[in-house]
Amino acid sequence: MNNGFAIEAQNLKKSFGELQAVKGVTFHAEKGEILSLLGPNGAGKSTTISMLCGLLHPDEGDASIEGHSIQHAAKEARAALGVVPQEIAIYPDLSARENLVFWGKMYGLRGSALKRRVDEVLNIIGLTDRQKGACGKFSGGMKRRLNIGIALLHKPQVVIMDEPTVGIDPQSRRNILDNVIDLNKQGMTVLYTTHYMEEAQELSDHIAVMDHGELIAYGTHDKLIKLVGAQDRITVTTNVEPDGVLDAWRKVEGVHQLSRTDGTIALLADDGNVVLPHLFEEAAHVGVRITSVDIQAPNLEAVFLHLTGRALRD
Repeated sequence: MNNGFAIEAQNLKKSFGELQAVKGVTFHAEKGEILSLLGPNGAGKSTTISMLCGLLHPDEGDASIEGHSIQHAAKEARAALGVVPQEIAIYPDLSARENLVFWGKMYGLRGSALKRRVDEVLNIIGLTDRQKGACGKFSGGMKRRLNIGIALLHKPQVVIMDEPTVGIDPQSRRNILDNVIDLNKQGMTVLYTTHYMEEAQELSDHIAVMDHGELIAYGTHDKLIKLVGAQDRITVTTNVEPDGVLDAWRKVEGVHQLSRTDGTIALLADDGNVVLPHLFEEAAHVGVRITSVDIQAPNLEAVFLHLTGRALRD
């Protein structure tokens, strides 16, 4: 394995009974970059990072954290790593400071060094003014920020964040994304898992797209967008079930892919403004009325649709 990478995974595989959760995943993260692992729920993202963290033993393959194999140098790999789990991992009866002091001692910090680092982390996560009082009464976003703070206590070289913005309010989500950006500016390598394409687009130096346990695309945002060329993504809703018009829309010149989810039809088109009048015309022929239309330039949602034939949130 190339020890020049902050994170390197080679052919990681993991099954649970007959379920193949991860099917030979290979990727790497350069030192000091943000790599987003993007995919829908159930894609295998959390299983992959559980192997990187040492929580699960891979059936096959290996990975390294700062050059330390998770198979052969697990202690050293874990020492270089900070982990923000998807589930909140704090003691609700303790204050934010007490939680940080407890976990700091678990990392081996003591005395003035511990106090100084707890003060630094409270400032980083914006909880200095709320450091006292049981954190069980915190909002979901504040708990998430405390979760991040715990992972930073020992100044890890690499931080893995497993969907840290799930289920929180927009303001807290913005705060967490800003934290990720600030940490990266300080030189920290971040592996960030998400099923929100807008987060991956904003944060990432590179993006790895997972689906059904496999890595289906890897590259910069611009490189992935080139997979769908200059195609627009058109999202349409209709006043009735559009069964009678779908086949006709597939035959419209310039339409390349069409999928349907919960009453919404998504398609890729060479030029949305050219294709749209033909969609209205074909719908009118069969008595279907288009009630809303949204045209978007190529984005990661379009990439996922192109690769899988379905929308990211299907």
